Amino acid sequence: MGSLLDVPGIRVGHAQRVGDGWLTGVTAVLAPPGSAGGVDVRGGGPGTSETDALDPSTLAQNVDGVALCGGSAYGLAAAAGVQQFLESEGQGFPVVGGVVPIVPAAVIFDLGRGGDFGKRPDTAMGFEAAAAAVGSGQADDGALRGCVGAGTGAVFARGRYKGGVGMASVALPAGPVEGPPGAPEVVLPEGLVVGALAVVNAAGAPVFPEAPPANVEPTLVGGQAPSSANTTLAVVATNAALTPAECKRTATAAHAGLARALNPSHTLVDGDTIFALSTRAVEFEREPDFARQLALFFVQTAAAEAVRLAILDAVRSASTVTTPAGTWEPYPAPPA
Repeated sequence: MGSLLDVPGIRVGHAQRVGDGWLTGVTAVLAPPGSAGGVDVRGGGPGTSETDALDPSTLAQNVDGVALCGGSAYGLAAAAGVQQFLESEGQGFPVVGGVVPIVPAAVIFDLGRGGDFGKRPDTAMGFEAAAAAVGSGQADDGALRGCVGAGTGAVFARGRYKGGVGMASVALPAGPVEGPPGAPEVVLPEGLVVGALAVVNAAGAPVFPEAPPANVEPTLVGGQAPSSANTTLAVVATNAALTPAECKRTATAAHAGLARALNPSHTLVDGDTIFALSTRAVEFEREPDFARQLALFFVQTAAAEAVRLAILDAVRSASTVTTPAGTWEPYPAPPA
């Protein structure tokens, strides 16, 4: 299965509050200096900030982190805390007098699921999540999955089941790969990997290859119709050296994995958003152009699969939660 931490240099941290009216949190994904990023928003009800900064035509060509937050639009305040942490490390876009970290953000709707509509993430919780970020080998991956971070208050299948955070990775094949007819082989470098982290708070139900999709009837959560309170968020990252434009196209391709894992997806009532990061650590052949195309094809295919697996991992990693607003049980997923 793997995890987002299989991409060297990527760090993940969570902060959450549970009890006394709370059921929400923040997930910070921190990228090493010099990383590139892109984003693709497909859902009809997104809540985001700083996504325009990832446009390939903008001034800043690097991204420093991504904040995934509960709290709906209120939770976007947590991204400032992730920025403050990165500033404390000296990482960000250099300006006169200091740095400005580039930290785009997206949110899920979990307002009131802990029992108090006013308990939502803030700047301090964002800083806490970033300060807790760890890389490969620094923590058990299992502690980074489930009802933690931005997945703390997540539910899915029209509010029926408990959602959460999941991760996965896909290693790319190394060595010679057959090129187009009449063209020489393309050699892919060693060590290319694509990882993903997903926060599942979707309107739809999961699609497992081992079992038919569930027929989930609409339910009410906390006295509110959950049809307008859904979103699946994902961060997909790779060590392949991508440009910002290639990161954007990778985010677009990764949405195919979201659509394969959740039915329905990208609806008017979902805010489905995927960020793509490149640490730019591993170069690959770019000449002739078909070599570049082939490498990107492999990276983007792996991105879709990593997102699909991360979503299903989130479903399997969730646990029962009870608050004054209700009880949510895990989805009856088939064994992995």
